[in-house]
Amino acid sequence: MRKYAKFFGGVALLSALPSLALAQDAPTLESLAANDAFVFNTLLFLIGGFLVMWMAAGFAMLEAGFVRTKNVSMQCLKNISLYSVAGLMFWVVGYQLMYGGGDYFGKFAIMSFTPEDAATGYSSYSDWFFQMVFCATTASIVSGTVAERIKFWPFIIFTLLLTGFIYPIVGSWEWGGGFLDAKFGFSDFAGSTLVHSTGGWAALIGAIILGARKGKYVDGKVNPIPGSNMTLATLGVFILWLGWFGFNGASQLAMGTISDADAIAKVFVNTNMAAAAGVIVAVIYCQVRYGKIDLTLALNGALAGLVAITAEPLAPAVWQSLIIGGIGSLLACLTVPLLDKLKIDDVVGAIPVHLVAGIFGTMIVPWTGDATYFGQFVGVISVGIFVSLVSAIIWTVLKLSIGLRVSEEDEHVGLDQAEIGVPSYPEFVAN
Repeated sequence: MRKYAKFFGGVALLSALPSLALAQDAPTLESLAANDAFVFNTLLFLIGGFLVMWMAAGFAMLEAGFVRTKNVSMQCLKNISLYSVAGLMFWVVGYQLMYGGGDYFGKFAIMSFTPEDAATGYSSYSDWFFQMVFCATTASIVSGTVAERIKFWPFIIFTLLLTGFIYPIVGSWEWGGGFLDAKFGFSDFAGSTLVHSTGGWAALIGAIILGARKGKYVDGKVNPIPGSNMTLATLGVFILWLGWFGFNGASQLAMGTISDADAIAKVFVNTNMAAAAGVIVAVIYCQVRYGKIDLTLALNGALAGLVAITAEPLAPAVWQSLIIGGIGSLLACLTVPLLDKLKIDDVVGAIPVHLVAGIFGTMIVPWTGDATYFGQFVGVISVGIFVSLVSAIIWTVLKLSIGLRVSEEDEHVGLDQAEIGVPSYPEFVAN
């Protein structure tokens, strides 16, 4: 019995140690609350970040489905490459430019992560990761528009400059405390303009300078070029829809209080309902306008609704989110034939979805949120002018130096064989 008495005595002593320690250095309620907030805020960034990272898979599948069989491998290669380039560039220079307070010349240093400190409210690693995946999303938008005729390396060079410089500078104007935030009260909750229209403007300029695919516009007629796999495209949209809950939800930037948790839940609901309204509006529009329902427009209707609500997913009531998502979708549908009239070839419809719906979503913020129409207009115009001008310079320099476009023969054969030599569907390749 003695050894048991000794054991139980030891247990009693061990159980008393925490009490003794607390008596000597008892934590305050404030310190406990700060620690809890640090954990929940960091968790929010990490969960939101990996959901947005998963959107890279959504873009890859969407583009793989929308391009022809002979170009699928190229699109997959571009998407995994652009995500990797974005991560490296945002670490080397992008994050510092975005959050350097406008000091663009003194921030060319590799990102250094600060030591863990509960007073900051979150882990610096989690914050960088969450911001980085947003940067990669911007490049994904460009990839689909210029598909099927652009060379691989010029695209990667443009992606390097977009993710390392263009997007971070634009983001600094609002999220980095720059002039749009300080002087004009510009409001963009999760990036309808800062992310989506930035990618949209870059894609638009790229499509204009690159030119349309061969056979798309002939003798004043528009020749539709069907995609290879609508199943993959649909899967891509569902993945993007899922990832958007991280995109918008985690942009609340805090989850350490009851009010923050409730706000995130409301953002989820509004985000989901805007996308749903986008699908229904696109389906009805197609039935009325064309007599048949176009799956590609229904898919892009969901994305347009998501883009439109991204500028302010917290303030609207659910019925307002339905209207915002529905109008965003309708505008995207109406833009598609306009681009064809202008002979601007957008393979996946990224310009109607990310640029047009992004501008609308930004401009409608004052209807429900704390912003002015003038401030929103200044933000939209500023981003449009800057991104278009810089993108035009970069695309033009690439075109005149190493060349942007593959040869007509390579375009006919397909970029899977001509550029990378790995066909996605080898059974359809002529031997």
